Amino acid sequence: MTNITEKDAASLIRAKLSKYFGVAPTEATKEQIYKAVALCVRDMLLEKRSAFNKKYREKGGKRVYYLCMEFLLGQSLKNNAYNLSIQDSFDAALKSEFNCSLEELYNLEPDAGLGNGGLGRLAACFMDALASNNYPAMGYSIRYEYGLFKQKIVDGWQIELPDIWLPGGEVWLTQRLDKTFKVKFDGHIKENWTENGLTIQHIDAKEIEAVAYDMMISGKNSDAVSVLRLWKAQNIRDFDMKTFSQGDYMRSMQEDNEAELISKVLYPSDNHFEGKSLRLKQQYLLVSATLQDIIKDHKRRYGSLDTLPDKAAIHINDTHPALCIPELMRILIDDNGYSWDDAWSIVTRTVAYTNHTVMSEALEKWSEDLIARRLPRIHMIIREINQRFCGEMWDKFPGDWDKINRMSIISHNQVKMANLSVIASHKVNGVSALHSDIIKDSIFKDFNDVYPEKFTNVTNGIAHRRWLCQSNPELCELLNECIGDGYVKDASKLALFKKFAKDKTVLERLNAIKAIKKQQFCDFAKKKQGFIINPDTLFDVQAKRMHEYKRQLLNALYIISLYNELLENPDKEMTPKTFIFGAKAAPGYYFAKQIIKLICCLSEDIKKHPKINEKLNVVYMEDYCVSMAEKLMPATEISEQISQAGKEASGTGNMKFMINGALTIGTLDGANVEMGQACGKDNIFIFGLTADEVEDLWKQGYNSSAFYTDNKKLEKVMEALNRGFNGVSFADMTKYLLTGSPVADPYMCLADFGSFCDIHAKADKVYANKLDWAKKSLYNIASAGIFASDRSIKEYADRIWGLKRIK
Repeated sequence: MTNITEKDAASLIRAKLSKYFGVAPTEATKEQIYKAVALCVRDMLLEKRSAFNKKYREKGGKRVYYLCMEFLLGQSLKNNAYNLSIQDSFDAALKSEFNCSLEELYNLEPDAGLGNGGLGRLAACFMDALASNNYPAMGYSIRYEYGLFKQKIVDGWQIELPDIWLPGGEVWLTQRLDKTFKVKFDGHIKENWTENGLTIQHIDAKEIEAVAYDMMISGKNSDAVSVLRLWKAQNIRDFDMKTFSQGDYMRSMQEDNEAELISKVLYPSDNHFEGKSLRLKQQYLLVSATLQDIIKDHKRRYGSLDTLPDKAAIHINDTHPALCIPELMRILIDDNGYSWDDAWSIVTRTVAYTNHTVMSEALEKWSEDLIARRLPRIHMIIREINQRFCGEMWDKFPGDWDKINRMSIISHNQVKMANLSVIASHKVNGVSALHSDIIKDSIFKDFNDVYPEKFTNVTNGIAHRRWLCQSNPELCELLNECIGDGYVKDASKLALFKKFAKDKTVLERLNAIKAIKKQQFCDFAKKKQGFIINPDTLFDVQAKRMHEYKRQLLNALYIISLYNELLENPDKEMTPKTFIFGAKAAPGYYFAKQIIKLICCLSEDIKKHPKINEKLNVVYMEDYCVSMAEKLMPATEISEQISQAGKEASGTGNMKFMINGALTIGTLDGANVEMGQACGKDNIFIFGLTADEVEDLWKQGYNSSAFYTDNKKLEKVMEALNRGFNGVSFADMTKYLLTGSPVADPYMCLADFGSFCDIHAKADKVYANKLDWAKKSLYNIASAGIFASDRSIKEYADRIWGLKRIK
């Protein structure tokens, strides 16, 4: 806790306004005041970081280095002000002297353009939990100039606009010119044998410079501050003044532009060679600069790199940073003279890997030719790792070429990054109990046969202080009255709330709080997009990345069936519902964009029938992001977690909805399984095929049209798709579901449609009894503590990293 009075806060803000903007409080704009407050908070975090680092150095402990291509942080001011417990004093100072509130300043900050979806949000939650629990930690990523994209919906189609976040977000970044490293691409390798052994020369390489920018992430009332170090790429050579003076301006800037392009945009489209090449450069920039930083710091503190596994835990979140394995080998062998075996021993005791997918087609692979061209030394090392590993496997499984081919890193001109990650890591974890079991039986079965001790599970977790305490203060006020505020630092204490499950007063308060949050979201939606939403309708929400396996299409089919029924009988009695969607589709993912178009056209078609629209409303919130989710999740009553069983690794959105009292309609997939175990099967609505049943149905030969012909409701839905909505036919969707190639309905929407309709009918009956619904909501809130990222991080620290808290 930081002891800052209202007077102190006002003085700090005045000083920043004077120093950085040269204005008095009466002259300052809201943007200047926002940046002044952000600078005040940043300085507090820098002081805390310095004090914690001193304590860490005195203890001589281990530190985790968490590598991820994205960190979906959202807004920093609100999170840091809350964690430092300074929001009240700053809010009072702003209101009394600066004619604004802290809430107004929150709305001026753009979401940091450093992440996209669940992967990046998980990484951000982990940074918060590491700091809150006093673990020494650093995150590493890239300082993207532009985020993924700003989504605009025009006539139902997604349009991608630049996500320009730095003007409002760079105030949180501290440039570290003392942390710059050279990164080499292209060229060729020359090997020289000397009396000291093999030496490596990288000839004609293109060198760029990686410059560090630090972003501080505070913990809640803790000593620690997590540092997120972001790398910006820039040209290493001096400006070409001669060419510029001759008037060839484009050529004089060419090298600058080529270098800076590497850190320009998060996830550039890779459906062409240049895009693939740029993504590979991004990944290598991240790992090379990061490892040079880690190694330099370690040598300065401890001298020998022999102790690296004792002092550093390097964690790769998904396979994007997997090149850190050959890069660490390169640094150890080429730059520090280690033998291959000694270097490999250090690497395999230092690196651990989290897998995030069960779909083999989603496992990252690179063209071997591309790696050889762009990263010639790294290619040589990967080939050597592969050759040695395959030789070892040949000794274990002589003659079993198929098995060795499946396990190899290089096969058919493809470099399989997941295989590289498993081979070199001392631990490999999935992110839910079901996911961890599936990967051991499917994509990594061969590896599990050889290295069963490597595989473990750490179920994902969320930063509950952000998603509950900051996002839903009204609910927290009730929790504080009932069970105290111990859950803020120890989420397991939410379980104490269960004893109020029969307290009518508490249940009525829960319903009243939900009504408040729904009205707040209605006001937000009207202000942002002009939508008129009736807060008295049931809020049914599906907010996640747009993808076929997440089955927004299944949800749309159900909505169409409701619409059909209301068209036939507008007086039909039903629970009035508002279906709310929020999702971005990858720019090159045409079918996902078609699903967005379908939902938007369906929404417009329904609006043409005012009587029906009173009972059925569909809203597509454009540009879904963290700050929107913080408003939407507390307002949600039904959370749709309906991926095909066996496809979702875990999910974290499901947990955020749960902790805010939403009831889940979901398949037995990902963390839904553990959520049901935690809250009880009567407090979650499970439907559809299980992962085993899906597998069996594929083996039998899945025929989607069989489900279509057996279900009159589904036949009418297909007819409606063919006719279209708002003047647009979606006959292509019908073909996709019934006669698609190579397989129709690949994610079994039709197989689960009947069960999905049935579970909605069951949920409607429960919703009719408001106190019964509130009771189930209470059990969800009280059971969500196990899904806090604090618990996840403790499991990583104890079982994978060997990390101790600094006390």
